[in-house]
Amino acid sequence: MDAATPTTDLVVIGLGYVGLPLAQEAVRAGIAVTGLDVSPAVVDGLNSGASHVDDLSGDDIGEMLAGGFTATADPEVLGRASTIVVCVPTPLSEEGGPDLGAVSAAGRMIAERLRPGTLVVLESTTYPGTTEEVLRPLLEESGLVAGADFHLAFSPERIDPGNPAFGVANTPKVVGGMTERCGELAARFYGRFVSEVVRARGTREAEMAKLLENTYRHVNIALVNEMAVFCQELGVDLWDSIACAATKPFGFQAFYPGPGVGGHCIPIDPNYLSYKVKTLGYPFRFVELAQEINARMPGYVLQRAQELLNDTGLALSRSRVLLLGVTYKAGIADQRESPARPVARKLAEKGATLTYHDPYVEEWSVGGQDVPRALDLEEALREADLTVLLTDHPDYRPKLLTEHARLLLDTRGVLRRLDPEVPQQDRTTAPIEREGVQVL
Repeated sequence: MDAATPTTDLVVIGLGYVGLPLAQEAVRAGIAVTGLDVSPAVVDGLNSGASHVDDLSGDDIGEMLAGGFTATADPEVLGRASTIVVCVPTPLSEEGGPDLGAVSAAGRMIAERLRPGTLVVLESTTYPGTTEEVLRPLLEESGLVAGADFHLAFSPERIDPGNPAFGVANTPKVVGGMTERCGELAARFYGRFVSEVVRARGTREAEMAKLLENTYRHVNIALVNEMAVFCQELGVDLWDSIACAATKPFGFQAFYPGPGVGGHCIPIDPNYLSYKVKTLGYPFRFVELAQEINARMPGYVLQRAQELLNDTGLALSRSRVLLLGVTYKAGIADQRESPARPVARKLAEKGATLTYHDPYVEEWSVGGQDVPRALDLEEALREADLTVLLTDHPDYRPKLLTEHARLLLDTRGVLRRLDPEVPQQDRTTAPIEREGVQVL
């Protein structure tokens, strides 16, 4: 076979929490998939059947390999692909703006090997205009013209790590093409393994859709976080108010307070939209205010922890504090942007002696200092002067916490969760009646 002839249907660039599940579903649909990653450790691990992301097990990787999947660090595979999907990270720069270094690197790598007729899709979250203003010029350095010689589209990732109900196949896929034909081909490609494809008018609309989804969550979380602060002062049980409001069958969606926001999406993505708006000369006041409010929550957790200790005659500087959960959400090992780290840093700065417990994290450090890991949860609860629950892992059951913790600050409302097994009319959100136990 000629070396220039496509030998794989799909190359996925970036085999992280977005690219790897995408590759998995494509393999299941009978698509010949090659994964391209710059990390030799990731490539070697996958080819040996090991997974490095929460949502895929070693057995899942084994099934992918049996289905023809292979991982490589050799970019030459790009010249043999009919479709290329870019799933690289888009973090923030040190200045707080977009860091599109990985997207640009991927674009240059593709351009050196781009063939006529190839479909290139960007999935990495970014600001409106990136696909056509940043990626397109890089790809056209190949001498080929987007929309004429090759096809270009944007399709935002919608991965929710740890979600057992929704994955790549059954989550509607938004697709926006640079041209009508680009959009048609991209929709046809995703339609091979996604149950519903939603066509956006173009790449900018698809890019904005992703930012709108996460900005909506960011702003509403900030709303309840701010309410949590003043409801405490007013003597209002916010958790009960949210539970009552949530009974309305229309016009309301429940969001809950917490120690801050974490993960890649909520703390990062709205900054991309704010950056783009600022280039027009406007402030994006909703996002900026939400960022300010959510960034204050670790400090508020510190305040509540100090008050709880003070009420029992203990000083934070002489207290042993156990942190429960250091990942950014329940049931996974992902620590990206976890609010546990700024909370721990503030507690340590006040002199607290820290330990942590997390069933998914074997080692953890804050400010370059290793934090000891508690292995026996019941013993750790009994020994700590104060326990602060930061991530609502399934291990942290209300009965266990209230029976063994001396003092407990629950920042996730674990003690207020409604039991789905209890009929609606018999449910209660009454506070835990035990001295030394508080919910944020």
